[in-house]
Amino acid sequence: MKKTVLFLAAIILAAFTVKGQGMTQEERAAIVKQFEDTKANLLKEINGLSDAQLKFKPAPDRWSVADCLEHITISEKALFGMEQNAMAQPANPDKRKEIKVTDEALAQRIADRSKKAKAPEQIQPKGTFATTAEAVQAFTEQRDKIIDYVKTTNDDVRNHVADMPMGSPMDAYQILILVATHSGRHTQQIQEVKADPGFPKE
Repeated sequence: MKKTVLFLAAIILAAFTVKGQGMTQEERAAIVKQFEDTKANLLKEINGLSDAQLKFKPAPDRWSVADCLEHITISEKALFGMEQNAMAQPANPDKRKEIKVTDEALAQRIADRSKKAKAPEQIQPKGTFATTAEAVQAFTEQRDKIIDYVKTTNDDVRNHVADMPMGSPMDAYQILILVATHSGRHTQQIQEVKADPGFPKE
């Protein structure tokens, strides 16, 4: 009887601990909405575009719609990999004091297209995908995998903190914000390409 009580107590304690480690309901709802909204917005912007429209560049040193889509797709895979790698390491709550940016400031900073930045060489578009359909499929499959993760995970996303290539450390939840807002940033870039006077009519 004593063993049974101890076993049940261990199960209850484990369940309580997992619940405490996960995202709050508000955090989960917010990040799921970001991922679903930015996915829908991107797919809407590229839907129905001709090959000429997809490949049009406003200038030789500017990206086309196809370039933006490729960059979003390969970047998303790399960034989500960083988040998963952070979760694979031991929790390091003491490192939270090194985080210099709030969730809101991070999202605003990434979304601000008035401040341009050159992408690292490894995530610049290089014609990775044979067709736009292939790129769309890769993006959609990767994004759906991330959405499924954020909807179901009980990972302790606030106490796993990673050093990031762009500077200040971020917790795993902030890396997810980075993934979602990054695609939104380049969806804005796609809109800019489409608004260019030289953008093909069809």
